[in-house]
Amino acid sequence: MDITEVPVSNNNKGKKKEYKKPKNKSVTKERNAVEPKLEPKLEASEAAFPPTFSVSEIKNKQRRHHMFMKFKLEKSKLKLQVKKKKKKEREALGDKAPPKEVPKTIENQRVYDETTVDPEDEEIAFDEGTDEFSAYFNGLTNPKVLITTSDRPRGRTVRFCEQLATVVPNAHVYYRRGLALKKIIPQCVARNFTYLMVINEDRKMPNGLVLCHLPDGPTAHFKISSVRLRKEMKRRGKDPTEHSPEVILNNFTTRLGHSIGRLLAALFPQDPQFVGRQVATFHNQRDFIFFRFHRYIFKNEKKVGIQELGPRFTLKLRSLQKGTFDSKFGEYEWVLKRHEMDACRRKFQI
Repeated sequence: MDITEVPVSNNNKGKKKEYKKPKNKSVTKERNAVEPKLEPKLEASEAAFPPTFSVSEIKNKQRRHHMFMKFKLEKSKLKLQVKKKKKKEREALGDKAPPKEVPKTIENQRVYDETTVDPEDEEIAFDEGTDEFSAYFNGLTNPKVLITTSDRPRGRTVRFCEQLATVVPNAHVYYRRGLALKKIIPQCVARNFTYLMVINEDRKMPNGLVLCHLPDGPTAHFKISSVRLRKEMKRRGKDPTEHSPEVILNNFTTRLGHSIGRLLAALFPQDPQFVGRQVATFHNQRDFIFFRFHRYIFKNEKKVGIQELGPRFTLKLRSLQKGTFDSKFGEYEWVLKRHEMDACRRKFQI
């Protein structure tokens, strides 16, 4: 068997073959491209999208964000153009212009409640003449309020009670000193108090209000939120005067709301002193009761100046109980059941 020798050069010993990258012009162009050069390509691809295309189908995060912001900007520009066009048409038509469209909100799309109260109903008038507040609305009794707190209140809760006493006429602040509410109520009745107001706290913040009408009830339990004292407001006003304020109740339309409105109205004297120009407002919106206390002044025939005196807070009804406070054997007229009642966002109880 013949064996032939193959010559091997010494220069190639121990060297690996070098890998030469293919000269692809398209690859080098993509790598060397910068952002401004890609903008016209994006616009061309955007025009090629079908009308049913969704931005969420884009997998690239930066491009998806870019497309979303662009669509959002175009939508806002189009909306502004339509608004300006309608405004010009209304100005051109003058008095013949059609009425403005009412925007859709959760409030005006409210689900109708069967317990909605008609103020002129004879049954409602009979109930008002025989309920627990009839003596107050007939002028037989004057409100006298006792404000107390939970055990060992903190500074913020104490200041809130003190400012609340300046807003509610004929209100007196007493500290509880460990007494149970069942022992406090008979003492309040003996001293001719018509209301017992208990401010509860959690983590040094007021978070609950128990409002008990004396001597026969009812008793309402509220959650307090968004409490702002007078010194914490940007436009701080002067202290309230001793004049009896006017009381405004808004949107208490159902049977339950009617009872809560009468419960809150009976806190204040029924004869407002208009010289003081003070107004206490309870505004119900989506079952949240907003409280504000203002002083107004007429600048001229058309303009009115308003000065907030504070404090301000928001109430959310938790329960309404017949009679005075009794946590064990009390009979409840209404109790908030969140998972059952809050299933529909457009259905409200008050």
